[in-house]
Amino acid sequence: MITQLSDYFISGNMIHMSILTLLLAFVFLAAWKAPAWVWKLGLLALVSGILFGILGYYQIFDFTQSNGDVSPSVLMGGYKCALVPVIFGFIIFIVSLVINIFHTPRI
Repeated sequence: MITQLSDYFISGNMIHMSILTLLLAFVFLAAWKAPAWVWKLGLLALVSGILFGILGYYQIFDFTQSNGDVSPSVLMGGYKCALVPVIFGFIIFIVSLVINIFHTPRI
């Protein structure tokens, strides 16, 4: 389980996944110190994950353009790696929404 998670972390680009992990830590810190920021940090993580995914797709297109004929299995592996930060950004956003739901005042 841990090995599989670290493989996803590495395949999603170490820098991008580190930034998203810091945003996840900030979401938990904001839930404790500044609850009004939780939703905004989650939204920032979502937008960052989408941006990192677009950058991954740009790298795939650049590689395909420079190398010409690329096998479909290599191409699909690149697509899979480009989607990892997007999925992680969505997970962080969902976590921030759940935290935000529990922090809302009750009627």
